[in-house]
Order: sequence, then C-alpha cells, then structure tokens
Amino acid sequence: MTARALWLAAGLMLAACSNDDRAARRAAAGPSPDLAALLRVASVAAGDRQFARCAACHASRRGAPDRNGPTLAGVIGAPVAGVSQRFGYTAALQRVGGRWTPERLDAWLADPQAFAPGTSMGFPGLPDPLDRADVIAYLQAQR
Repeated sequence: MTARALWLAAGLMLAACSNDDRAARRAAAGPSPDLAALLRVASVAAGDRQFARCAACHASRRGAPDRNGPTLAGVIGAPVAGVSQRFGYTAALQRVGGRWTPERLDAWLADPQAFAPGTSMGFPGLPDPLDRADVIAYLQAQR
C-alpha cells in the first residue's frame, strides 16, 4: 500500500470515529426529543470529549482538587453550591438552592446566567441538547 493510500485510509477511519454516531443517536431519540429521550441515547465518551471545554476550570475525578471551579465528581444529587466543601460559591448560585438533577444540569449547561443570574460562571452554555445530555451522562459516570 502506498503512503498516500495509508494516509487516506487513516483519515477515513478517523472521520468515521469522530462522527460519534450522532445522527443515529439523534434519530433513536425521536422527533423533538425531551431530556429523558436524549439521556437514553447519550454517550459517556462523547460527554468526556465535550467536558474538555469544562476541564479548564473543573476536574471530574473524585478527590481531584478544585480549580477555578469546583470538582464535579458526584455532582448528580449533590446540593447546588455544595458539590465541593472547599469551593467558594457565588451568592447567585447559593440562592438557587436544591440539588443537582439531570434536568437542572441541563438548564445550567444550556445557559448558566439564566439559571443563576449573577453567577461568576463565564461559560456561555452548550446550545445543542445532545451535547448537554452527553455531558450529563459523563458526569453521572463520575461518582
């Protein structure tokens, strides 16, 4: 096989892998899927890749130190503004109260400023609901 053919074959394999079967997962979720349908087709591996954006400020492994944001291991079911006992949460997030559920994380990931007006979270949000479901699936796996 020529070097060019090897490069072409490698490129095709990478393209197939990077597609992450998004179209098939979207189709399996059905038309106008709600969060529950998206979570049924969510991919932990895709969520791990999406979480790379978050990793600049957040760790996701239990026992990891806080960064500019709290460590997010075990976030599902944890108190809002209480995932990390060491992190100094803003008053805006403390006012939200309650616990992190997949639905609340979806709202937060869509638009942190709308979820907790005045939060210091500078992230603009993830507009794609499947991306959010993937991140939630990834975070659910980080217990």
